[in-house]
Amino acid sequence: MSRTLLRGAQVITMTPRRPDAEHVDILVDGETIAAVGESIEAPDAELVDFSGRIVIPGLVNAHLHTWQTALRSAGADWTLMQYLTHLHGACAGHYTPADMHISTLAGALNQINCGTTTLGDWCHNAQSPEHAEAAVEGLVQAGIRAVFLHGTPYRSPDTPHPLGAIDRLLDGPVRDHALLTLGMALQGPQYSSPETAVADFRAGAERGLVVSMHHSGGAPSPGWEAVHDAELFSPLTNVVHGTDLPADWLKTLVEAGVTFTTTPENELGQGHGTPITGSLLSLDAAPSLGTDIDTAVPGTVLTAARIALAHQRSVDHAHHRQTTGTHADTPSVTSKQALAWATVEGAKALGLADKVGRIEAGMQADLVAVDARALNLWPAHDPVATVLHADIANIEAVMVAGTWRKRDHALLASGLDQLKDRLRESGDRLLRGIRPAGSPG
Repeated sequence: MSRTLLRGAQVITMTPRRPDAEHVDILVDGETIAAVGESIEAPDAELVDFSGRIVIPGLVNAHLHTWQTALRSAGADWTLMQYLTHLHGACAGHYTPADMHISTLAGALNQINCGTTTLGDWCHNAQSPEHAEAAVEGLVQAGIRAVFLHGTPYRSPDTPHPLGAIDRLLDGPVRDHALLTLGMALQGPQYSSPETAVADFRAGAERGLVVSMHHSGGAPSPGWEAVHDAELFSPLTNVVHGTDLPADWLKTLVEAGVTFTTTPENELGQGHGTPITGSLLSLDAAPSLGTDIDTAVPGTVLTAARIALAHQRSVDHAHHRQTTGTHADTPSVTSKQALAWATVEGAKALGLADKVGRIEAGMQADLVAVDARALNLWPAHDPVATVLHADIANIEAVMVAGTWRKRDHALLASGLDQLKDRLRESGDRLLRGIRPAGSPG
């Protein structure tokens, strides 16, 4: 197995009781991190000098509908109701397996380009086994680590999740690929009957799968109480958005180990409601982050982290002024916390906290090198803040499970021009289902 020694960088390990950033070496042996420390000797390893760079754990985008990549920017000015009408009502049903494949492949490659090494692919347009398998193949081809959260188009509240499709994936593509994990993208208690919600949760628990669901505004429906009474909320439960969940419900769910994923840019822009970051922090919990839909917002998790941080600070500053009459002397949330939302908390939300999210011996070698020598980042006085301020141009190298997927600021993927042509053709055809004849393209 190949061995690689990364030397010269400032390293943000995100490991408890270590400095925020430190000058240490990282030894990668095959797919895993073998050692983290000063002056590691490994004469048989390939030496990579990352002086002037900052190395961080691979970022985790815990919630992305990757199947929508071909529709980039089409819904930038849509409200939530327009998105549901146009995308799910008029467009989603026209997807072929080929559309699912090209969007998922291109979307996953873009995530790697942005520094994401682990993706929560919330695929709620698996109209058939062929659609699901085409999306999975896109993830595999991209070389990203992913939790494929199998979902279907919106359906009757009384229709359970198709377990045959779940077992088919477990017995085939998921079993065959080390970087792929399966989860269930459920309609969840808010959009299912109580009986269906319980049955879906129980099916996920029996298979040991993460079950994820949307909740975007409105009081909890009876399904929430039914799932709670059945004692099915657990650390394998992930709630996306969670806006308008009452404080007592948030407390109950946090105590059960439930994780939450906020997608701050889309939540604020489309009208999902106010991100629940502060409510979670008040309960000694924290959100993971997602970018949600390329249809409306860019797919960069670092952007999501900055927006989540700025939004919560704004809310806290306003509260401090209202309650004390003066400006706050210290920030309520730190840059380190925001970076944790994009790494440690994302790994936890996807059931992968024992594999990714931190740089330490025994973890998977999912690493990102940020080029801090660039004019927009130099001088890097605070390494954590520097990483948060980075953009795609600063993501110099990305490693997934010990394999380089990006080096010298370029994706290590062939045929990108042909891929882009296929992606454009797919998007143009799909958008004809939304735009009236004669409207500008």
